[in-house]
Parts: sequence; C-alpha cells; structure tokens
Amino acid sequence: MGLSVLRTRWRRALGGVLLALSLPLAVLGALPAQLADGEPLPSLAPVLEAVTPAVVNIATETDVTVTNPLLRDPFFRRFFDVPAQRQRKARSAGSGVIINAAEGLVLTNHHVVGQADRITVTLASGAQLPARRLGADPQVDLALLQLDPEALKALPPLKALAFGDSRALRVGDFVVAIGNPFGIGQTVTSGIVSALGRSGLGIEGYEDFIQTDASINPGNSGGALIDLAGRLIGINTAIFAPNGGNVGIGFAIPAAMAERIAQALADDGQVRRADLGLAVQPLDNKLAEAFAVAADAGALLRQVRPGGAADRAGLAVGDVLLELGGRPIRQDGDLRAQAAVTLLGDEVPFKALKDGAPFAGVLRFNAEDRLRLPGAELARGLAGAELQSTEEGASPAGVDLLTVVPGSAAWRLGLRVGDRIVAVDGVRVLTIPALVERLGRSGSRVGLRIHREGRDYALSIPR
Repeated sequence: MGLSVLRTRWRRALGGVLLALSLPLAVLGALPAQLADGEPLPSLAPVLEAVTPAVVNIATETDVTVTNPLLRDPFFRRFFDVPAQRQRKARSAGSGVIINAAEGLVLTNHHVVGQADRITVTLASGAQLPARRLGADPQVDLALLQLDPEALKALPPLKALAFGDSRALRVGDFVVAIGNPFGIGQTVTSGIVSALGRSGLGIEGYEDFIQTDASINPGNSGGALIDLAGRLIGINTAIFAPNGGNVGIGFAIPAAMAERIAQALADDGQVRRADLGLAVQPLDNKLAEAFAVAADAGALLRQVRPGGAADRAGLAVGDVLLELGGRPIRQDGDLRAQAAVTLLGDEVPFKALKDGAPFAGVLRFNAEDRLRLPGAELARGLAGAELQSTEEGASPAGVDLLTVVPGSAAWRLGLRVGDRIVAVDGVRVLTIPALVERLGRSGSRVGLRIHREGRDYALSIPR
C-alpha cells in the first residue's frame, strides 16, 4: 500500500474522530451506520431531519400606494384619464419557527411581517397556510403569528422546536442556522458561536445578540439557530454586510429573550415592560480601587429613580450592582439586556455591594413602574420629550408626555407636558408598544392626534 494512500486514510480517520468528539451523545447514537473504506461518516442529518419541519418560510404581501408626481396635476389626470394614485402589492420573504404545535404559533422577526397586510406560511411539507399576527415587539424585533386553525385541521400534527438555554452558550460552541435565504427555499448552514452579548450595534432598541459565523443571508431573518442537540438557542435576525452579502458575521436574538417575549405576546398580545429605574457605569481601575472591588465585579449605580423599584428595594447611587435577574452586570449593555425581559408584575432578584458589604434583595415591579421611553428613540419630532403609557382605565387611553424640555424639537412643534398621543396617522394607539409599531410604519412625516385638556388637536411631526 502506497504511502500517499496511508496518509489519506489516516487524515480521514482523524477527521472523523475529531468531528465525532464534537457531537453530543444524542447525535452520536443517531449517526448513520454506513461505512466508507471502513470509516464511519458522521452527519448532522439525523438532527436536521427532526428539526427542519419546525422551520417555516414566510411570504408577506403589503398594499402600497404609489403616487405619480405628474398626475397630481388635474389636467394630466383628465388627459390620461387615470387616477393620481394607484395601488400595487409589495412582496417579501422571510423565515419563522414553530414554537407551539398545538396552537400553531410561529415566532419570527417583526421586520419580516411588521407592515404586511397578508401573511402566508409555507411548511417544510410544502403546505401553505394563512397566518395572522398575534402581537409584536419592535424594540426586540420579534413577532408572534398564529396559523389558521381551520387550515391546520386538514394537516398532520405540526412539529415544534423546544427552546434551549442560550445562557449556557460558550464562544466556540457549534451552531446551525436554518432559514429561507433569498426566498430560494429552506437552507441549512453551520458554524460556531463567535461572540455573546453583542450590543450597541444600532440594530434594535434592546440588543443582546449571539454572534455567529454560520452563513445568514437576507431571507434567513426569523429562522432558527440551533445547537447540535436540535434545541432552539436563537432567532436569526441580522447580518453585518458592508458589501450586501454574507461576510461571516451574523446575529441572533438569544432564546432566553425570545422565549420571554413570545410568552408575553401569546398571553397579552403586547409586551408590558417595566422601567428598571436604574443607570450604571462600568468600574474602571480607579473606581474599583475606591470601592475595594475587582474591576470586572459589577457596575456602579450612577442613577436611581426616586420611588422606583430599585429605590424601594434599598439600592442607592454609589452602590455596586453585581447581578440582576441572575445576569452579571458590568456595563450598560448588560442592564439593557435585562430590561428587555423585565415586565410589569415581575420580581427580579439582585446582588450588590453597599458600603463594601454584600447586599441582596428583590426588585418588585408594579403599575407605577411602567416603561418610560425617550421620544428621540421614536421620531425626530419627539426629541426632548419623555413618554409613558397611560394608566389602566384612563380615558382616552394613549401615551402621555411626562416631560418636554423647553426649546427641544418637541417643544418647538408645540408639544407640552400633559399632552396625550391618542392616534398616529388616524390609527388609535393605546400603549408605547403600539405607538412604536405605528411610527415604524409611517413615512417621513407623521400625523399625530393629541388630547389636551378635553380637546383633540392634529399635529404633523418629522419622523
């Protein structure tokens, strides 16, 4: 036997051993028994055969009004006998994951279905079903769909994916991305976890992304990121593509966040976030020395809202926050990631240092802790205002302006403290999430209906 043949077989055998060692026992037990030159052929096929039926393709159709500038002139309209505006249908494609087979619930990205007038879900079997939007959270970029119950009756039982523990992920763990890139059909790519807790990217309001080098392309949005045991550990949502294509940097919403948001949307159709009432800053070496703690031990509390949950629990400016909700807190990104999944009614444990001594307790969030949102995050015309959903039972319901900075954009447009936004572009808005969604569907200018001292006023602001 020639030396080159021996080298080839040795390399094949070593490659098979290394790949086999990287797979969990559940996968090893399901590996195919076929042999090639006496060597096993490890494969992800058994895992994918069990998982891919739970990943669906999503097609959306949106009615769009198109205006021809020439036809704004009545003379041209009469001459050509055509209307100034016409309707056309915009179509797009994405992906989704079945998370509840019995109720036909599909989790996807908000940007996939946010403006859709009609949604069609195609199962791995090829069956097409209409779906409706149960609720959405634009701040995290998640939406929950429900497949038509009558259409489901004619099909075999669905397959759903179970959520895995994304908090147990480590950099270097193997992952697989499943979705519908470029609308060509279900596609599988593999890679590793490149980084965890990515934030500050300006992609969404709340960011705590899993970064992966598994190829994620347009159309993969809303698809599944799974581990090698077939558990859902993320929802693919974005790529870093300076040239418009995949460059090995993709981002997924971690399962811990996605599962919490999906449950809130299933229960209530919206996400009622609480205001943590906290602001932190990282501990540099000087601060760590002054507080006699390690620089990476936690984060310094630089602001605590009076009367808020943190204030009621005894936290104060100058304390060092170590953990919140079981999550280590070292910077503002860690705090925002916890804020994304903290809802009204939650009880969130914390660990801190007060005057150098351990201090622990629980933050309890009630109706007084409703989320406050800076207007600048929503529209240029709201910059300088702070917004909050009205209390339950308020009439009319809407979004209150708690503060308006004199001289700010909101002030110059005529908005004042106590104003209540009750409609956007003629559509009623009852809460901040509803306001965020409607503003996301608006053009360069937005028509607001403002309730002030018992009367309604119309106001146009820049988006």
